[in-house]
Amino acid sequence: MTEDYAEELVSTGDLELEDRSALRRVAGLSTELSDITEVEYRQLRLERVVLVGVWTEGTAEQADASLTELSRLAETAGSEVLEGLIQRRDRPDPATYVGSGKVDEIFQTVLATGADTVICDGELSPGQLRQLEARLKVKVIDRTALILDIFAQHARSKEGKAQVELAQLQYLLPRLRGWGESLSRQAGGRAGGGNGGVGLRGPGETKLETDRRRIRAKISKLRREIAAMSAVRETKRGRRVANEVPSVAIAGYTNAGKSSLLNAITGAGVLVEDALFATLDATTRRTQTPDGRTYTLTDTVGFVRHLPHQLIEAFRSTLDEVADADLLVHVVDGSDDNPEWQVNAVREVLNEIVERNDTTMPPEVLVVNKIDAADELQLARLRHLLPGALFVSAHKGSGLDELREHLATALPRPDVEVDVLVPYARGELVARVHREGEVLAERHTPEGTQLHARVNGDLAGALGQFASNGAPA
Repeated sequence: MTEDYAEELVSTGDLELEDRSALRRVAGLSTELSDITEVEYRQLRLERVVLVGVWTEGTAEQADASLTELSRLAETAGSEVLEGLIQRRDRPDPATYVGSGKVDEIFQTVLATGADTVICDGELSPGQLRQLEARLKVKVIDRTALILDIFAQHARSKEGKAQVELAQLQYLLPRLRGWGESLSRQAGGRAGGGNGGVGLRGPGETKLETDRRRIRAKISKLRREIAAMSAVRETKRGRRVANEVPSVAIAGYTNAGKSSLLNAITGAGVLVEDALFATLDATTRRTQTPDGRTYTLTDTVGFVRHLPHQLIEAFRSTLDEVADADLLVHVVDGSDDNPEWQVNAVREVLNEIVERNDTTMPPEVLVVNKIDAADELQLARLRHLLPGALFVSAHKGSGLDELREHLATALPRPDVEVDVLVPYARGELVARVHREGEVLAERHTPEGTQLHARVNGDLAGALGQFASNGAPA
């Protein structure tokens, strides 16, 4: 065995040589239309993309699933997927992501398909972006930029738009290109060498620094605006906390059916689409348990594997709803081929949020949704994988009564027991007991309403003057 070959084996680890040299096509990703009458319209409207992934760990099935998800993201952004390619490597190439030799093969695929964009299934460094665009001669973007683009398309509220713009600028700042073909580096004296000199020294460095200053100024402005909008959200949340209204946050993978579940439980009328990241703006609605206790239910932004850290930071005020909740409803798409990967991806992001806030994870209720779209074999597998999970269909309404009962049991209960006689003139206190507390017994007397109930400390203080028979209030 030659020394060169021995070094090759050492550097590749457990990877087979054939795996490393293969650029494997992933079947079933093309979204080209079979109806020729629509092709011209699609070509005018959509970008034509080739997807590229690097398989560094896990099984071939997991690598294919990752690229299939990237395909769905690309379609959500409005692209037409022409081809999907995966290279097996021990790690992405630091210069060109897929390795220098494979870039030439991708270039041939781009030429053959007529693609105008290449999307890589990972976050590319500024150097990798420059190298790939220079060699492929088409636009190159990564998974992070793609997700940011989808968020930009779907943001509706002022806060949502500001959060997305902040995330985009944070992503863009380190990727400004100051030494591109259109700009030359500013230099003095002999720094330009033989190719520089008088008349050939351009404003590249000055232009780059100007752009950076403008972006940093805009980032600071957006952070101030988001902080002001967060203060309004905190005020509303503080009001709920003061009244000790229990809060439930709905979290889960994108397109798992969180908004549908919120609508089914509360009748909120939130927009529901069969699309990734259809919901970006948190929606909070009041509802009641079967035994009459009021609580809030909040629909949050969906998660995805490798959710860009810029988005987690920008959507901090929205995601804090999850960390501050009394109960977490974790929604899983029961019709997905790999729901356990969804669960792991969501829990990874949730743990990051909880660690950042220095809090503990709220109690979790795992809810498998879309059971009407899953077969019995898949559901049996999920019952084995996710013991204790509740199985529902927000679309059909099955399992929702069991979910409501479970939420009523899991929600924190008022901890102060009172026995009071409230005059009829103070009917608003009786209404508060029904709204915020748990009525154990109620009787109408000539003097007023006799109540035996469990309430929070704040309401117990307001009722203290009406305590009857020396009972604690």
